[in-house]
Amino acid sequence: MAVQKQPTKEQIRDYMARRQAGRKPPPDPREIRRQLGWELMEMTRKIVG
Repeated sequence: MAVQKQPTKEQIRDYMARRQAGRKPPPDPREIRRQLGWELMEMTRKIVG
């Protein structure tokens, strides 16, 4: 039995198609800040500041 070291062309094409189909634009900057917890830091600065 041959050991396959590389994916086939079809597997690569399928992977690339799935990857491109799953692309979305980046989230809104406010959403990024919320996910990173930066809003909490800004609120803390205003309270302490």
